[in-house]
Order: sequence, then C-alpha cells, then structure tokens
Amino acid sequence: MDLRIFTEPQQGASYETLLTVAKATEDLGFDAFFRSDHYLRMGSADGLPGPTDAWITLAGLARETKRIRLGTLMTAGTFRLPGVLAIQVAQVDQMSGGRVELGLGAGWFEEEHKAYGIPFPEDRMSRLEEQLAIVTGLWATEPGASFDHAGKHYRVENSPALPKPAQTRIPVLIGGHGARRTPRLAAQYADEFNMPFASIADSERQFGRVREAAEEAGRKADDLRYSNALVVCVGKDDAEVARRAAAIGRDVDELRANGLAGSPAEVVEKIGAYGAAGSSRIYLQLLDLDDLDHLELISAQVLAQLRH
Repeated sequence: MDLRIFTEPQQGASYETLLTVAKATEDLGFDAFFRSDHYLRMGSADGLPGPTDAWITLAGLARETKRIRLGTLMTAGTFRLPGVLAIQVAQVDQMSGGRVELGLGAGWFEEEHKAYGIPFPEDRMSRLEEQLAIVTGLWATEPGASFDHAGKHYRVENSPALPKPAQTRIPVLIGGHGARRTPRLAAQYADEFNMPFASIADSERQFGRVREAAEEAGRKADDLRYSNALVVCVGKDDAEVARRAAAIGRDVDELRANGLAGSPAEVVEKIGAYGAAGSSRIYLQLLDLDDLDHLELISAQVLAQLRH
C-alpha cells in the first residue's frame, strides 16, 4: 500500500509552507506530494495568505525535491486550455526529471470561478472528455509528426505537439463518484482511478464499475491502479487525536467514520480494509500543514507498519 500526502492549500498556505511539507514528505519516506487545484477557500478557513497556483507550485517543488512523485487531485479542466495544460505539465515533468502525474477533473466549485472571472460552463464533462483526448494525444504524438483534433469544444490544427515530457507516459488520474461516464473515461484514458472521500463499500462498488468499463474497453482491469483520498487525523492517544481534530475544525467521531482517524493501529487496520476493497494507494488529506509532528507520527507508526 502506497501512502501519499495530499494538501489543500486554498484553505491557507504559502508556497514556503508547501515546500516545507513537501520536503518533509520526501524525508519521511512517503511516495508522493499532491495538492488540490482551487483558488478559493471552503468552509470557515480564512484562506490566508491567498491561493497558490497548482502547477506553478509543482514547478517549484520539482526543482526542490529529488525522489517523490508530484501531482494534482484534481486539476480543474475549467482553469486551463488543454493545449496549454499539456505544455505546462510536460515542462514540469522535465523540470522534475520525470516525476509528475496529472489528475484531471471537470471542475465543480462555481464560487471560485465567479471570484476570479473564470467561465463555468454547464457541459463540463463533455469538455473534460475532449481535454483528455487532446492532452494525451499531444503527448503521444511522435516527434516530427503533428496532432489534430476537431471537437465540439476545442479544435487543434497541425500542432507540433511539443514539448514532450521526460516520461514516456505521464500517469493520468481520473476520479469521482459518477456511475457511468466517469468509469468510461477512466477506462479510456486513466492509469489510475481515485475514489475521493468515500466509504469502503462505495469504493468497492465504484472500483467494480471501473474494472467492468476497462474490460469493455478492451483493457485488463488490473492495468489501472485503484486508490482512495481520505482525511487523516492520527494521534498517539485519544487526547492527541482530539487536539488534531479540533485544529482542523472536525469532530473525532465523524473523522473516524469518514476518514482515517484514531491511533496508528486503528488507522492501519482501516487502511487494510480499503486494501481489501481493491485500493492499493491512499492519498492522506493533511489539513493542518503546520503540524509536522503529525507527519512524523504517520511515517513512524503507520507507514512503517504497512511496509512490513
């Protein structure tokens, strides 16, 4: 079971804070550092000092880290034109020496679009499908050849399809709860399917849909990796769990029910249950980015157990 660190900087984090967490992620043995792609805080957080851009952040981290994978859960398709996104991600992949992964979604948070003047179209899923076709098509085009796409939303003509990423294929992540279209898009384009903030039963059900869609698309279901994203709140004892829950404005019982909360042993056991449901990778949503002791505890007493 891989453990990756997943941050939500729109809730309030500077680049320097994210750099500190990413370096700790690498030093403590985690597999990857991922971040959300949002421009507006959610809930009661103050969001200070303000949003940071996902791909500018990852470009900086690409030069400041050496081992960990870097990526997004999920880049909002509404924020970037697909050709521009393909260039950005390929460049960051080059800057990292081939450690980038692209999670791409349709975009959903209407208020952030209003706050920063970003169009919020109704047909976002059909746009996402074309974006996936264009981004992956540009990367897959052989050097010296050109790429074309004529769709409802985007038209690409005689593109040199440059630059190329460092990796032969940048892993693409697709995720979500949709029962039909999401599994179909994952089967067609994804290397990994991610189930965000879902129960074990719902995860197993959705993994089954994706596996079935992959077989129908002519792929082996095991060609895809299946993963979960879950909030994490671990403590050496109940008092420490309660303190960490209060720091992120959450209830302990709710966190235990809907995330990975409790003692290291409790969290290892629940991760095992997700593994039994088909997940082989967990993105730990870390909400208090100033609590590096939390990361150290997870590394020493959760990650270490999962590796034995």
